[in-house]
Amino acid sequence: MASANMSYRAVRWAMAAVPAFAMALASGASGREGQEKAAGMPDWRIMEPVAYETVSLFPVLARNAADTSGFITLDEGLASGEVVVAERGGDVLRRTRGNEPVIWEQIAGAGAEVNRLVLVHRGSKPLLLLAGEVVSGGKQDRVIAKDRIVAPGAEPLPLDVFCVERGRWAGGSTQFTAARMMVHPSVREKAAVDRDQGEVWAAVRGDIAPRGTAPSGGAAGGVLGTVIASEAPSESYVRIYSSARVGGSVEIYAEELSRRFTRATADLKDDKVVGVVVAYGGEVAWADIFASPGLFERYWNKLLRSYCVEAVMRSDRREKAALADAREFLKPLAGREIVESEPSVYRWRQVSQGRYSEIRLETLHPRELVLHWCKLLRYN
Repeated sequence: MASANMSYRAVRWAMAAVPAFAMALASGASGREGQEKAAGMPDWRIMEPVAYETVSLFPVLARNAADTSGFITLDEGLASGEVVVAERGGDVLRRTRGNEPVIWEQIAGAGAEVNRLVLVHRGSKPLLLLAGEVVSGGKQDRVIAKDRIVAPGAEPLPLDVFCVERGRWAGGSTQFTAARMMVHPSVREKAAVDRDQGEVWAAVRGDIAPRGTAPSGGAAGGVLGTVIASEAPSESYVRIYSSARVGGSVEIYAEELSRRFTRATADLKDDKVVGVVVAYGGEVAWADIFASPGLFERYWNKLLRSYCVEAVMRSDRREKAALADAREFLKPLAGREIVESEPSVYRWRQVSQGRYSEIRLETLHPRELVLHWCKLLRYN
């Protein structure tokens, strides 16, 4: 049983508490063409989509955004050395008392595990982790299992992860670096919602496809099979999706969508982009929305590429989702709710209803604030 200062877990059937930006959106148009406002929250807007090939991105806007500059991201923490991620049982950097220098120590009594790493946070700001972020190195590349916040100065944290490199269990350094990647939605779902290692591996290989589409080949054949055989025999997510055959197509999508997105949102004046709703063909499938435009911008590049990887993996659907479809997607769910919390640090909620799931991460200090809200259409 968890102690008082550890996370607690509660499961109940309930109507999910609704973050302001996920409220049902009104059908009437605002004063600005191409935008719709959220019912009961006039500062939130959803714009007409930015589209390229089979992908449509609906920008979500805010006028009064929170200050999130007091948080550090995983990529920022790993790059600066304020955050260290290591295999269990390996040497890690740990804070010492007073002004004494940081020393190397070993986490006693723990051996390396596929689904558990150790994270040490030596920075002065709370650390934000998002499910699906990739860390590279150690015995295998891994992805963060769920959204959470790590308080500054916390004890070394047992970190839940999933492997995205099935064919390797070896390596030199036990330390991990930021891959600066987010796994694409069909893999992210298996980690964040299903929490199933076998399903994560299958999604990495392309053996799992969205409803109504065929698998993209995986190790048995197709583009992914060729890439795995020639460039990524360990089935490393980083190598597969950075390869010339896959990564080249992804970059074409990402560069064009980025250019169109920047142009479409360049003259917003008081409104700022805080998130996106994502559709593939006529199917709205995903949404990531943040508490501030600054936080959205810090994640945007790797989120955009994750959406583009998904587009490359999916079949060619030429129909387009409408604004009304995106607006409907943002309506809150009523269903089975799972809550996890660390007192005075964060609260994590997941609600599932039918084929849909939504995840909300709230910081509890110095005040309650929803930092990240995600909703997804389950793929199968």
